[in-house]
Amino acid sequence: MMLEELRELKEKALQELEGVSNSKELESWHIKYLGKKGRLTVLMRGIGRLPPQERPAAGRLGNEVKAALESAYEAKGEALKREELERTLREERVDVTLPGRPVALGRLHLSTQVLREIYRIFAEMGFQIFEAPEVETDLYNFELLNMPPHHPARDMWDTFYINEQVLLRSHTSPGQIRVMRKYCPEPIRVILPGKCYRYEQVTARSEFMFHQVEGLAVGRRVTMADLKGVLIEFCRQMFGAERKVRFRCSYFPFTEPSVEVDIDCIICGGKGCRVCKHTGWLQILGAGMVHPQVLANGGYDPTVFSGFAFGMGVERPAMLKYRIDDIRYFFSNDLRFLEQF
Repeated sequence: MMLEELRELKEKALQELEGVSNSKELESWHIKYLGKKGRLTVLMRGIGRLPPQERPAAGRLGNEVKAALESAYEAKGEALKREELERTLREERVDVTLPGRPVALGRLHLSTQVLREIYRIFAEMGFQIFEAPEVETDLYNFELLNMPPHHPARDMWDTFYINEQVLLRSHTSPGQIRVMRKYCPEPIRVILPGKCYRYEQVTARSEFMFHQVEGLAVGRRVTMADLKGVLIEFCRQMFGAERKVRFRCSYFPFTEPSVEVDIDCIICGGKGCRVCKHTGWLQILGAGMVHPQVLANGGYDPTVFSGFAFGMGVERPAMLKYRIDDIRYFFSNDLRFLEQF
């Protein structure tokens, strides 16, 4: 009786296996016959209740049936995998003779474009590029620039301190000392571009990270007239030959005398508008003659050498040139903005 049941179960299971058409049905078949509560498993548990003389034959046949079903199960699984792969290849076939999809080309960020334009203008006037570190010490960022500890001018820069002596540079001016100490006593004519960081509220006109370009020229007969000539030429190349330029007295601890430089408003042509606050002028940079103490800190004898320095932003001149009304667009990664330039 047990032997007959095993033969019938094998025949029925193999017939059902032939009708299986997908992996889900195959798994159901396996559970039905070979699972912990499957028909073959339950049937073989009954061998222990058979008379002793019938158990060996039933055990052998049960093992043969189990092996046959497991072998058939594995073979069916492999066949289904091949069928599914062939079906996928048919349905998702690719015509390799078709031309490839065009890849969108990237472009230079607007800040990079403006930086390269600044490089070009100053290169034509004989300036070289010098890079200085973004992580600075208090010594270079303030003290050697004529701002000892507790000097009130330090409040002009909202500084990110890493510890008491290390900070993220708040301006590119620390590079002045580094370049002077590297090339002293040779004449210098360099620009120092890079990122700066300030603990400021982010608004349409202010960012906590921005680019600056520092300029420095040191020699034996460098004068304020040289500074004015360089900056006037820069303004007219950068913003247009028709631009008017004016210099206003100002204060910076590391220059003496110090000036701020304005151009007539690009938007209204100097007539007065909301952008220039109805003054007709837009401030673009600060400058001045290098303070004698700063020259001495850089290794130059201030009785023999003189120099001028200037510092400008990059994003704000770009805002003026391209009439952008919010500095936050530069670093928001909005392609609708970036793809315009």
